[in-house]
Amino acid sequence: MAKQNRKQTIKTIAVLGILIALTILMAFTPVGYLKVGAISISFLMIPVAIGALAKGPWAGALLGTVFGITSFVQCFGSDPFGTFLASKNIVFTFIMCVLCRALAGFLAGLVFKLVSKFVKNAPVRSSVTGLSAALFNTVLFVGALIGLFGKATISEATGLDPTMGIIALFAAIVGINAIFEAIAAFIITGAVGTALFKAKLIEA
Repeated sequence: MAKQNRKQTIKTIAVLGILIALTILMAFTPVGYLKVGAISISFLMIPVAIGALAKGPWAGALLGTVFGITSFVQCFGSDPFGTFLASKNIVFTFIMCVLCRALAGFLAGLVFKLVSKFVKNAPVRSSVTGLSAALFNTVLFVGALIGLFGKATISEATGLDPTMGIIALFAAIVGINAIFEAIAAFIITGAVGTALFKAKLIEA
């Protein structure tokens, strides 16, 4: 039993190590983004979702934290929008970048556990987890942006009309790229998760 637990621990460390390295690589290279005209699609929630379905909610939270930290680091000159927000309130920026991503990863892991109680089909379970991770990320990030910084700061940073209603403001910030991100997470996480199930790296 002890030997089995040790092997399981080594496997967990290996999987998380690979996903953490992949997240960092994607965050600081073009691998993590696909630009289609004016639309920028991020793939960074995909390794978070894979960790959530492979090793559970806390693994999702860990990978979400890594993603969030890479995002927060870019708020110090690399990303104009993030840099502007950090200059206004660095604590709020940290919450928005890091804590919201950690929570999104954790919730994606819970979704996988919930779906697994009712569905045993690997592609479905994996795809739904990927979709939920992308949606949680969008809702939590944009919700924190609006809730913490308010319309005036967002308007100053983006040029959006500060008199817009919350729903309209949310839609304007999210844009079409969030839809493509959700689709990409649904498809890619579904494919990768299915492969991991077949390789028995995820318990059925």
